[in-house]
Amino acid sequence: MEQFLPIESAAQSAAIFGSMDRNVILIENRLSVRISLRSGEENTIAVSGNEADVAVAIAALSHLKRLAEVGEEVNEQKTEYALSLCLSGEGGDLDAMGSDCICITAKGKPIKAKTVGQKRYVDLIRKNTVTLGVGPAGTGKTFLAVAMAVTALRRKEISRIILTRPAVEAGERLGYLPGDLQSKIDPYLRPLYDALYETMGAEAYARNLEKGIIEIAPLAYMRGRTLDDCFIILDEAQNTTPEQMKMFLTRLGFGSKAVVTGDLSQTDLPRSIQSGLGQAVRILGGIEDIAIHEFTSRDVVRHRLVMKIIEAYEKHDREKASREERPVRTFRKQNGN
Repeated sequence: MEQFLPIESAAQSAAIFGSMDRNVILIENRLSVRISLRSGEENTIAVSGNEADVAVAIAALSHLKRLAEVGEEVNEQKTEYALSLCLSGEGGDLDAMGSDCICITAKGKPIKAKTVGQKRYVDLIRKNTVTLGVGPAGTGKTFLAVAMAVTALRRKEISRIILTRPAVEAGERLGYLPGDLQSKIDPYLRPLYDALYETMGAEAYARNLEKGIIEIAPLAYMRGRTLDDCFIILDEAQNTTPEQMKMFLTRLGFGSKAVVTGDLSQTDLPRSIQSGLGQAVRILGGIEDIAIHEFTSRDVVRHRLVMKIIEAYEKHDREKASREERPVRTFRKQNGN
């Protein structure tokens, strides 16, 4: 069987095929298909092979074409992701991506959801007052939350952005570190700074920080406050205790929105202490205006190897849990045996 995908220009075909044809080679290696470029009055991509695989390849290539049409980079990671969704029958979800721009960075770069999971996460933040984003490293949990906060500030939907995270390694006791409060907590809050710098720009960030429009502080400094008209982000929430999580969530004031992010597989709390994020996921589900979104390894947007590392650790954890749950047989010696 053979199907054709029309393309509009040589530049578009070059983007779809990728450097050294790596994108189409990846598809050919995963499917029983042959992909080639045919020139004529209308340039087309021809895909030949068995019917099922050709249909999957055409769906994946169509998504890559849409990315190329809006000027986005088409790389192996995006090809792999599109192909995995099409193989699992979820290719239709790809249509929702690409057109939704969250915000424009200080350098003029659009920030968009790169996976279906990220798109759902962004939509939940828009619709709900409290959103819990749970999942592995590299899924964009914190970065997208910061982008949403900056967008809300630019639209004057809120008057302040408050970013916080627990300083677990120092037990929330930062006094022995040198310098003032800001220099003491900087090592713990660096990922939040990085996200703000990229979305807002260093000058705008410094100006808003000086005016008190942006506040970055350790979680311990949230106690006793009521936060009105704010966009509040709690990062690394897996390192909160249940008491700290309850304290944070009850700071929410009128006109505010809160996003809680964390990775339950990277908890730094002592084994005897339950994660506040884990407890919140269990007890807050089903409450109106609170959303819980769980990312998977397919939502990882860092190096492709990061996804494989996460999947390897998840497999190890499943096997370990299975071994621990397996009943231990005991044998009793009997007389005469």
